[in-house]
Amino acid sequence: MKILHLLYESRDDPFGFGGVGMRAYEIYRRLRDRHEITLLCRKYPGARDGEVGGLRHIFVGAESTSFARALLSYAWRAAHYVRKHGNEFDIIVEEFSPAIPTFLHAFTKRPVILQIQGYTGLLYFRKYNPLYALVLTFMERLRPLFYRHFLFISDATAGKLRLGKRAGTIIPNGISPDLLNLSPGEGRDLLFLGRIDMYGKGLDLLLRAYQEFHRSFPHPGLVIAGDGRDREELVAAIRRMPEAVQQKIRLAGWVSGERKTDELQAALFVIFPSRHEVQPIAVLEAMAAGKAVVVSDIPGFSFVTTSGAGMSFKTGDALSLARSMKELMTSAERQEMGLRGRNAVKDLTWDGVALKFEQFLEDVAERAG
Repeated sequence: MKILHLLYESRDDPFGFGGVGMRAYEIYRRLRDRHEITLLCRKYPGARDGEVGGLRHIFVGAESTSFARALLSYAWRAAHYVRKHGNEFDIIVEEFSPAIPTFLHAFTKRPVILQIQGYTGLLYFRKYNPLYALVLTFMERLRPLFYRHFLFISDATAGKLRLGKRAGTIIPNGISPDLLNLSPGEGRDLLFLGRIDMYGKGLDLLLRAYQEFHRSFPHPGLVIAGDGRDREELVAAIRRMPEAVQQKIRLAGWVSGERKTDELQAALFVIFPSRHEVQPIAVLEAMAAGKAVVVSDIPGFSFVTTSGAGMSFKTGDALSLARSMKELMTSAERQEMGLRGRNAVKDLTWDGVALKFEQFLEDVAERAG
């Protein structure tokens, strides 16, 4: 098949690269020998069209330092590209974002799959100004109404959208099978793994909780591994903390491959204080590595507590997070939690996910043909 995938984030994008992009790259590097794959990505300064890792990349939009302008220009140019070249592909996959109004149904007769990896709803009003939040909430509800084919990564997200008879298929995120063979070890530091998003990922809570945790346990450091557009804000927040606490925090930047494995193996446990999530890959990876996790008590993390893989805290409450961190620090069940987590995700390898994704695309293309 000739597959076109509208992927608004890509490697080296200065605005950040997270689970949406990681999922696409992990799946398509397993399918690239059997299909012709083109990724239509958001343009950024220095981005150049061409093949990267066996995948054809085309960058469209404005080379802007403004995130809003970059998204809107990407939406405009991506829709233009599909209008001009869409019929050259057998199937089109679009990553859903209410901030990217492409309305592809109007520009091609080829089957378009809308992949919806999350649903934010009224939480937009806690993060953005009311007018922008209202627009995003409206578009999040409106845009899916124009599509016929849907792909979700969890039941939680699928259940939040009222699609009637157009219910989509659920294909979860995955893990590298290598993590399942990793010796967990006891570790020495606390680890956060994910995109640098102060509000969404709850990094403001993590810093306050770690400062409180440090009073009782001054030796374990805090490693923050990831990158994103809030990095400067994170650095500034760390510099406002007491010097003794600052010295125990290390920013590891974006990690992958062996570096990610090393950080996971060196962790006592892994912390995910997000205010909003839907089955983040980093949590699955921590569980696969045999590490206990601390998560906020949002629905998107319910699989963690259900499987007994860690502990939860009250979302948005730094003191509650600190208490859970202290409790897990002294828990005799920490290693057992890690083993339960590994067992819960052992069947979610990227190889299996890629095969299910491929079969879904082929089924949709065949029905449309």
